[in-house]
Parts: sequence; structure tokens; C-alpha cells
Amino acid sequence: MRVTSIQLGIKDRAKEKNLEHALSMVDQAPESDLLLLPEIWPCGYFSFDRYEAESEPLDGPTVQAFQDKAIERECHILMGSIVEKDNGKLFNTTLLLNPGGEIIAQYRKIHLFGYQSEERKLLSSGTDITVQDTPWGPAGFSTCYDLRFPEFFRKMLDAGAKIFLIPSAWPLVRLDAWRLFNRARAHENLAYLFSCNCAGANGGTKLAGHSMLVDPWGKVIAEGGEDECFVSAEVDPHLVDAAREEFHALKDRVFR
Repeated sequence: MRVTSIQLGIKDRAKEKNLEHALSMVDQAPESDLLLLPEIWPCGYFSFDRYEAESEPLDGPTVQAFQDKAIERECHILMGSIVEKDNGKLFNTTLLLNPGGEIIAQYRKIHLFGYQSEERKLLSSGTDITVQDTPWGPAGFSTCYDLRFPEFFRKMLDAGAKIFLIPSAWPLVRLDAWRLFNRARAHENLAYLFSCNCAGANGGTKLAGHSMLVDPWGKVIAEGGEDECFVSAEVDPHLVDAAREEFHALKDRVFR
């Protein structure tokens, strides 16, 4: 399978312009089985003053535009996350679309960020992990700050996850931590990890970029720089089972 992270360059501009740009990047992306976009790209993660006004339900225009694009490109699209509005609450919600344009997985971010961030004040936390069957194996979903919680990934592992899909808006100042957690979460769970981080700057915060495709051994297959780009590679989904059969760390877990 070919996986491509679309590392969007975020700018402080109108939501409509961001949507137009994101769709154009999807059009330019290499032929892929799975495309990924980053976290809260429609307004920019650090544009907290825009969350309420630019939130939308799952049948809103942003999702509909990407459903049409998934059909057009005939591929799965992890459309990153949006600020979802549901019953008067706001959520940081990630969606996976299939080539028919259907929403086949929805994940509401559980670990909301409160350090130099208003996310925790403005949004409601999700309550459940999400693991969804895909043509390449069960995929678990995580968003940005979730990367810091290994027990969260263990829950997805125990629910069958062989691939982790992660949209993010990770700042450049913590780039070393980003690169460490991407590799660690993949290797300790002997799973693929495909992340898509924002590039550019938003709300005065420089974003790290460095979207990563990491194999079950913790090897970085492909990694972006700090600017907008495509991070793309062919991967073998069978490598997860092969790695777990060769190296028995997951079978050797001891619970006391």
C-alpha cells in the first residue's frame, strides 16, 4: 500500500481558503491508498477564538467536500481533525473516509491539551478509543497530545490495532519529543505509525512539521521537514504480523 501524509502549511486565513488549499493539495498528492491530513487545519489549532464560530456537524460542508474528494481519488482519506459541534458541545474530531466517501471511523480526542493552550477550556473530551478495520489491518486513532500516553496506545493494541493514524499540530519547540514519541509508540507496540503534522505557523506558534511514517521496528520510513510537503512511501502491511511473530515482546507482557 502507498501512504501519503499531506503536511499542510497552516496560515492565519479564512476557513474557506484553508479548505480550498487542502483540497488542492489532495489533488496534487501522489496516487495513494491512504491520504492523511493534520489536526484542526480548517482554522488552525492555535486559533482558539475561531473554534466556536467555525465548528460544524459531521454533515457540514468540510466533511462533505472531503467525502466527494475520497470518491474522486478512489482512496481512503484520514481527513485530519475538525472542530465538531454536536448537541451544543465542541469536540476535536478525526474522521476516516473510505473510497465510497463514507465515514467509517470517528475519533474524538481524549487527551485535551492545557499547557499554553485553550483546547481543554473550549472542547469536550472524547470518551472511547477507536479501532477500525481497514483493508490493511485494524487501525487505531490518536490525536497529537495523545502521543504522550503509552497506556492509551496499549488499549488500542489490545483492541487489535496494527496501525496507528495520528493527525497533529505539534509545535516546533517540542520537535525532539515529537520524533521520540512517534518512534516509541510504533516500536513498543510493534505496529505501523503514520502521522501527519502541521507545518507553517498559526496564532504566533511555529509548527514542527516532520510528519512521519514509522514501521513496527521503530524505523522511520519517511519523514518531512519543517515546510509544507508530501511524505509518501510504499509499506507492506504484513510486516506487523511478521515482526510480532519474530519478536515476542507483546506475548511476554506480565500483569501483576
